[in-house]
Amino acid sequence: MNKYIYGLIGKNINYSFSKKYFLEKFSKSQLNNSTYKNFDIECIDLVRPILKNKNICGLNVTIPYKKKIIPYLDKISNKAKKIGAVNTVFFDKKGNSVGYNTDSHGFQKALIEKLNEIPKYALILGTGGASQAVSYSLQKMGIQFKVVSRNTGKNFINYNDINKDIIETYRLIINTTPLGTYPKINDIPPLPYHLINKSNILYDLIYNPKETLFLKNGKDRGCITINGYKMLVYQAEKSWQIWNK
Repeated sequence: MNKYIYGLIGKNINYSFSKKYFLEKFSKSQLNNSTYKNFDIECIDLVRPILKNKNICGLNVTIPYKKKIIPYLDKISNKAKKIGAVNTVFFDKKGNSVGYNTDSHGFQKALIEKLNEIPKYALILGTGGASQAVSYSLQKMGIQFKVVSRNTGKNFINYNDINKDIIETYRLIINTTPLGTYPKINDIPPLPYHLINKSNILYDLIYNPKETLFLKNGKDRGCITINGYKMLVYQAEKSWQIWNK
């Protein structure tokens, strides 16, 4: 029986990066007493017995539970509280579940690594937990941004509001929605792609497929494009650090 169990909480997560990544990591590091499991749950209330399982040493959290899991945790870090989303759960010596956010770390590190010059303005597509982690990172980096949603609200703009001036000013465009994720690879955020040009940078948090239709549209117009793979690697390694502290 494995002594150390880690896992991912989410919904419809058979495609999961995390399980494959950590199992390969454990194998390469000869951590034969560690394993990683998917906890695919239909609703967030089913997380209770998982959090109470004393054999579990650490958890990752993905769509659609990054915000919904917070009330079920005993504590959350100051950073996760500011972001309003959790993607990593650590169990302290008393068995308390503590929520962290490593998405912002992964996003920022992958962005800085790719670009020689960081743009001053960005558009964030989507309003979920990943969007909140990106918002936090951009604020820390001094990048001004607008959040784009299908709905109309006080703190974000609608896709229909995006015009040539916005595309030219907000050069960095970040997709935090699941649109384009395998198997629905023909889905795409409803942007005016004909207005995008080589001065734009398209960053998709999706990693499967490697090049989404969103990124392909940018690449065809000469843009720098970034997919979500490096972000996932960096956030996963940060999770590992937290679990082993």
